[in-house]
Amino acid sequence: MFVVGNTLLGVATVLDYALSFYSWIIIARALISWVNPDPWNPIVQFLTRATEPVLAPIRQRLGWKMGIDLSPLIVIAAIWFLQIAVVQSIKDMAVRMN
Repeated sequence: MFVVGNTLLGVATVLDYALSFYSWIIIARALISWVNPDPWNPIVQFLTRATEPVLAPIRQRLGWKMGIDLSPLIVIAAIWFLQIAVVQSIKDMAVRMN
């Protein structure tokens, strides 16, 4: 049973790192949006391609009524929720299996 527990712990750790990395990508995208970036810059293109599929649906549901884009904050809050609720639950389950 310890093999399954160790596998779950590995999956939870990788998921935790991936979610943390993606939250930093969203933060970088939000910071770059404050300036007028060159749209042909490869870093700007990567940040846009990596975050737009997640941010666009939230942005459409919220609308631009306030004049400020709150979608990065909502996505980061969702990532924190996933890290606390899902990843920690998987880690706890893995520890109980060992």
